[in-house]
Amino acid sequence: MTPPVAELDLRSAIRSIPDYPKPGIMFRDITTLLGDARAFRRAVDELVQPWAGMKIDKVAGIEARGFILGGAVAHQVSAGFIPIRKKGKLPHQTVRMAYALEYGTDEMEMHVDAVKRGDRVILVDDLIATGGTAEGAVKLLRQVGAEVLAACFVIDLPELGGAAKLRAMDVPVRTLMSFDGH
Repeated sequence: MTPPVAELDLRSAIRSIPDYPKPGIMFRDITTLLGDARAFRRAVDELVQPWAGMKIDKVAGIEARGFILGGAVAHQVSAGFIPIRKKGKLPHQTVRMAYALEYGTDEMEMHVDAVKRGDRVILVDDLIATGGTAEGAVKLLRQVGAEVLAACFVIDLPELGGAAKLRAMDVPVRTLMSFDGH
C-alpha cells in the first residue's frame, strides 16, 4: 500500500473523463500524469520501490501505456524490457496467449526469445480492472518459463476484481492508487 501523501499527489495528476469510451464508464486517463515530469518520475519511483535491490532480469509492459511505464521501470532497475503486444504486431517468431475481455476474447503475444527460462520478471501496466489482460500476460510469461515476481499498476479498480485475480495466481500486486467504479 502506498502512503496517503504519495497517493494524493499522484491522484491529482490523473484526468477522469466521464462516459468514455461508452456511457457509464469513468475513464482514468494517465496521459496527464505522463505529461507532468514530477508526477511521472514519482509514479515510476513508487512502482520500483518494493523491488529496489532485487535481481530483476526483465520488465514486461502490456501494450500500449504499459510500454511507457514499463520502459521507465526497466531503466530504473537496470533490466531488459519485453513488449507484450496484440496479435500480429511483432515481426519475429512469437508465442501467443488468448485472454478474456469484458465481452469476448483477444490474443497477445511476445517474441519467443524475449525471456529465458528462469528469468525474473515484473509485469507493468497503467491500470488493472477485470484483470483479463494481466492474467493473460502472466500466463504467457509463465508459459515460456519466466518467474513472475509481481505485477505493478498505477491505478486499481478494485470493484472489478483484477488485482484479486492476480493475487489468486500467487502474483504480488503493487498499485499506487485505487478508484471506485469502473
